[in-house]
Amino acid sequence: MPRAKVKRKSTSIDMTAMCDVAFLLLTFFILTATARQPDPLDIKLPASSYKIPVPDVDIAKLSIGRGKVFYEVAGKDVKMLTLDKMGEQYKISFTPQERERFGVIQSFGVPIQNLKQFIMMNDQATRDKSGLQTGIPTDSLNNQLADWILNSRKAVAELHSTAMRVSIKGDAKEEYPVIKKIVDILQKQKINKFSLITTAAGGAK
Repeated sequence: MPRAKVKRKSTSIDMTAMCDVAFLLLTFFILTATARQPDPLDIKLPASSYKIPVPDVDIAKLSIGRGKVFYEVAGKDVKMLTLDKMGEQYKISFTPQERERFGVIQSFGVPIQNLKQFIMMNDQATRDKSGLQTGIPTDSLNNQLADWILNSRKAVAELHSTAMRVSIKGDAKEEYPVIKKIVDILQKQKINKFSLITTAAGGAK
């Protein structure tokens, strides 16, 4: 007896709704993403054979080059609270707009007396050309870097209940006394463990 043939029908799936959702998600991520700005210091990193990833939360980065020190702390909330603490210490009042703008600024190297002017500039290119980024003072009589580090540590502890980590991004040709001064500042705050950012296998870590 011949086998009955079942008529095959093509299966079609309407992908319109799924495509709409995918494009909506893509648009959302594009609009909410923050582009990473280039470092204001042109630093040539030393080479290393170790490959240890540096975390991107609860960490501060010290960039050292040409005798200057730049500072960056991760997290908008941490940046804003650190700014509040620095303003209180140095008797400088920052407006809500200045706080918001500072929250998205990354690495900076400005004495706090010029920080308000620096914050209100339109973009990073203008800030880099302003001449204000002379490096954060590290002198014994005006050690603003130590205050930034200490207040950042307090902010991280208050907001995230954890200890802030520190990484150093130093130019391979930087003079040893400059690096030693920064290490001494860390050790005075009992920070004896920190990361050194290097390159490995031809790429930056």
